[in-house]
Amino acid sequence: MRGLIEILARLGLTRCERGATAVEYGLIIAMIVLAMIAALTNVANKTTGMWNNVSDEVTKH
Repeated sequence: MRGLIEILARLGLTRCERGATAVEYGLIIAMIVLAMIAALTNVANKTTGMWNNVSDEVTKH
């Protein structure tokens, strides 16, 4: 076991933080995507309401 730890220490794998950084960036991107989905859903609901109103007005006349 001690030999494995020494090999990892020589290779610098014990201090490697690339994976942690990738996970952090992944979480940031996921938060941005969730905010975009929420905003687009809100816009889509308003747009659908607008087009329904236009449809109702055209049908009345």
